[in-house]
Amino acid sequence: MDLQYYGANCVTLSVKNGRVVVDDNLADLGGKTVTKNGDITLFTGPHGVPAADVKLSFDSPGEYEVSDISIVGIAARAHLDEGGLAATMYKITAGDVNILVTGHIYPELSDRQLEEIGMIDVMIVPVGGSGYTLDPIGALKIIKAVEPKLVIPTHYDDKALKYPVPQVDLKAALHELSMEPQETTTKLRIKPTELSDVTHLVVLEKS
Repeated sequence: MDLQYYGANCVTLSVKNGRVVVDDNLADLGGKTVTKNGDITLFTGPHGVPAADVKLSFDSPGEYEVSDISIVGIAARAHLDEGGLAATMYKITAGDVNILVTGHIYPELSDRQLEEIGMIDVMIVPVGGSGYTLDPIGALKIIKAVEPKLVIPTHYDDKALKYPVPQVDLKAALHELSMEPQETTTKLRIKPTELSDVTHLVVLEKS
């Protein structure tokens, strides 16, 4: 499985039989959509219509199987919990790799949510803060609760995108997380046999 980052909370997961695109709201932020025909799209919160003829699109809790990929949507409380807003975390399993995409959630997970999440190899978590999404302290709380093998931070300051509120820059976020990047790359190829039991952080540069 290959992981790439495109800014905001948008990542792609590429496997032999398909590609999953998560939170491609880039066009709403002044960027360019990365969704292509035939993709599977996931949205952790409010979103527009996918800009391509996608294979399937999910934006709510549930269990889905498509292209040899298992997707479990887990109900969560949105970080901006005004008016009863809800969010969806996704556990994505392809082969022997389990990935958790948290999205913009409130930094408290229940025992039931943790049971649904289970063992995680890679966790993708926003760190930009400013009341819009998780800040590094909230992200660290979730990291400690889930104990993934790899952590990939997203949704930090990006001059190419127009966020509704300013976001913390990556350097400051990493300082608050007290985690040094093990690797910085534009494409991460995940090999389960190479993952350590100790949590490491990987920075995915924008593709």
